[in-house]
Amino acid sequence: MEKRIIPCLDIKNGKTVKGVNFINLKQAGDPIELAQAYNEQGADELVILDIAATVEKRKTFGQLINDIANVLTIPLTVGGGISELADVERILESGASKVSYNTAALRNPDLIDDVAKHFGSEVSVIAIDAKQTEKGWMCLLDGGNTVSDRTLLDWAYEAQERGAGEILFTSMDHDGKKIGFPNDMLAQLKDKLSIPIIASGGAGSMEDFKDAFVLGKVDAALAASVFHFGEIKIPELKAYLCEQGISVKK
Repeated sequence: MEKRIIPCLDIKNGKTVKGVNFINLKQAGDPIELAQAYNEQGADELVILDIAATVEKRKTFGQLINDIANVLTIPLTVGGGISELADVERILESGASKVSYNTAALRNPDLIDDVAKHFGSEVSVIAIDAKQTEKGWMCLLDGGNTVSDRTLLDWAYEAQERGAGEILFTSMDHDGKKIGFPNDMLAQLKDKLSIPIIASGGAGSMEDFKDAFVLGKVDAALAASVFHFGEIKIPELKAYLCEQGISVKK
């Protein structure tokens, strides 16, 4: 199975932003221009997350999704502000291929079953933000602001059994720090689940991507700032991964 490289656009106030540990945000460019560039550079998919939608208790920007989808020939996953089936339908109608949701699923796990039933598991990406605590890896809600009582492994497995098509796991401890992905935890997730896992949080070098695929055993790796600011170029990353014996789309 070919591994996927996925840039992520965190959107706030219509602009792409990036921070460290979900805070200290700085602007990273126009989302439509970035989307078009990643499409041309050979990204396998694109994720856009309206990072303030849930906290601000509003819906994701439908027109922006449509504008981004119109410049893409690759799948688009959209997250932020999803709390009910109508939100999923609206985002898919705006041009997204998949939806990513986190807080709403933790607070109402039946939503995962409903999305799978109405739209198919293939559109359902359960995003899990988690960090290490004294109790182990615990899931976070509300854009990383609230610690839940659910452990990462148990919640990921429940999401899979309820009909999730993929798990997008972001380590808050690694986010934006460019110290590599949490490969031990990723490998444990992969051993427990049968659905694809997307690693997020920690990419700082091309070797970090290689390690996520080899040590973490993930199906896809997502990153933001290293792509936005030109530190890693997707064609060069794919060439490097091929040299390392990792199968990627050319």
